[in-house]
Amino acid sequence: MAKVPVPGMAKTRLAPVAGDQGAADLAAAALLDTLAAGSEAFPPGRRVLALTGDLAAGCRADELARACRGWLVVAQGGQTFGQRLVDGHRQAHRREGGPVVQIGMDTPQVGAELLREVAEAAYRYGGPVLGPADDGGWWVLATTHAREAAVLDGVPMSRPDTGRLTAAALSGAGHPPIFTVTLRDVDLPDDARVVAEQAPSTRFAATWRAMAAGALGGAPTTTSLGSAS
Repeated sequence: MAKVPVPGMAKTRLAPVAGDQGAADLAAAALLDTLAAGSEAFPPGRRVLALTGDLAAGCRADELARACRGWLVVAQGGQTFGQRLVDGHRQAHRREGGPVVQIGMDTPQVGAELLREVAEAAYRYGGPVLGPADDGGWWVLATTHAREAAVLDGVPMSRPDTGRLTAAALSGAGHPPIFTVTLRDVDLPDDARVVAEQAPSTRFAATWRAMAAGALGGAPTTTSLGSAS
């Protein structure tokens, strides 16, 4: 699940230190890292990118277009975020079967091995696998059938209790999840700094370091990228 990294519309909570262009560059780098992990984890024909927006209008458009080779790119359906998540699972299950490992573009530190582990856990368990995020949300949901994801339409998203509410909704619908590792989403400047330090070889980390050094147009104006909180 991804949104085209358009300046002023992507990673807006990073804009106070990175600027609109810099925030979009970071979003593009995170998406490139996520696509690379997915491409390494799963073969062509088993990768679906549910996208909102036109790639040609975003940052690093040519790189993203190349990275999407081997992916089935589909438009996100639905009005709310929860509905779009449900639709993403539905489309992936209908086109490729399960398990479906749904990840966004907020965890560029995720590698192929972890994605495969989540898929294998869902297969062995025969039900959903949920990956909690440090902020109380979740970073991954693997489902073995599209009906497991249907509960997301009724879960409030982007809240400190979204992870707990998602697990409760899954359990209440008869699909109690098991859990994988907790990771940190990149939402705020301090998240970006920590994740870049955790995964220094990623495109995201390289972009963050370049901004911190003032090498990109999105360099901070009032707050140091290296000490943002």
